[in-house]
Amino acid sequence: MKKLILTPTAFALAALCVMLGAGVALYPSASTAADEAKDKKTAQKPALTVTTAKPQTASLPIKLSANGNVAAWQEAVIGSESNGLRLTEVRVNVGDVVRAGQVLAVFSNDTVNADVAQARAAVLEAEANAAEAAANAQRARSLQSTGAISAQQISQYLTAEQTANARIASARAQLASQQLRLKYTQVVAPDSGIISSRSATVGSVVGAGTELFRMIRQGRLEWRAEVTATELLNLKPGTLAQVKAANGSVLTGKVRMIAPTVDPQTRSALVYVDLPASTGNNAPFKAGMYASGEFELGTSGALTVPQQAIAVRDGFSYVFRLNPDQRVSQIKVQAGRRLSDRIEILSGITADTTIVVSGAGFLNDGDLVRNVQNPVASPVAAKPAAAKK
Repeated sequence: MKKLILTPTAFALAALCVMLGAGVALYPSASTAADEAKDKKTAQKPALTVTTAKPQTASLPIKLSANGNVAAWQEAVIGSESNGLRLTEVRVNVGDVVRAGQVLAVFSNDTVNADVAQARAAVLEAEANAAEAAANAQRARSLQSTGAISAQQISQYLTAEQTANARIASARAQLASQQLRLKYTQVVAPDSGIISSRSATVGSVVGAGTELFRMIRQGRLEWRAEVTATELLNLKPGTLAQVKAANGSVLTGKVRMIAPTVDPQTRSALVYVDLPASTGNNAPFKAGMYASGEFELGTSGALTVPQQAIAVRDGFSYVFRLNPDQRVSQIKVQAGRRLSDRIEILSGITADTTIVVSGAGFLNDGDLVRNVQNPVASPVAAKPAAAKK
């Protein structure tokens, strides 16, 4: 086997290769160092320009929500008081506004007029008989002391006078009864209001007590709100309520009374709220509507934040706290009442917590941000400054 002999030139070349390899291993290339510096600079760039604020204390209204139906305050049933008469005229229809005493329908009065005439004649006859009986009784009284007639005859004349007077009273009562029948041939409104139902038909012969119309008295409606038994203590007569119907109409009502009993099945009671009277076909509320509303129970202090500071994710509400290192922390909060563009915060933050207002919806926990104190002077607020890598 031959022994390998290195010449001086080969030895020098080998040493040079070893030194170059060691230099590459100890010092990275210039391009690699530049890339790392660029990545580090990019990682420190703020992800978003935001504005911040601290929670404010405000006085918010206390409201109690409820649902219920709209119904007539009182509904009057207008029926026939005549028996066996034919209906000849119907003067109103459903939706008409009527006043007290207005004629709604008319029955045929031919038969009743004849009965009235007969009753008047009976009165005249009774009065004539009573005049004759009174004259006889007067003569009997004048002859009583002379003995010309017997005491029995005198008693008969006096009794005949009293009987004649009684017949007058009976005839007059009959006349009044017939005149009342004549009056009942006209069906009149017992009160002012709105006709809500009509069953009267021209030409029909109806009996006494038959329903002809239904009327909402005075056009007044009420909201019958269902309130749980635990919430009844917060309500009292006179409490104001904002009532909103399904068609979007809103009225302000006032609690008139609270039902004295609670439904044992639902454990709720009815609260009767008077609504402002409205008439006509364009009335915003109508009987039978379903409506929701809120009772106004006063005001109380609350910690509020702007609405845009709340980020809703996965069904929960969050705010972002700005830390001293200009990074944000995501904090879960419990939202409460709403007033205009501010929302009450029940738990999660305190009054001295600095939170992100504009731009909260674009942030994630731990993001680096740039805070702009005056949002008006910064038109790019709440917009991403650069895409995150």
